[in-house]
Amino acid sequence: MKRVGEVVRIAQGLAIVRCPDEEHPGVGTEVVTDDLTTAGSVVDVFGPVDRPYVAVSPDEGRRLATLVGQRLYAR
Repeated sequence: MKRVGEVVRIAQGLAIVRCPDEEHPGVGTEVVTDDLTTAGSVVDVFGPVDRPYVAVSPDEGRRLATLVGQRLYAR
């Protein structure tokens, strides 16, 4: 698994993840938490090229507030 980054905030029903470097997952990539629970999927990549942000649409029934501060990984 590849580390996507850490969830820094929630905005408009999406988890905003800050990538640690210029590599990022593509749109549609499934992301999971440390315990391999599905968190959602990538719907957008934006921001600076050297450290972009990734917007993750949560899995149905997933509470977004529980994701803030967690590291997410691409499956």
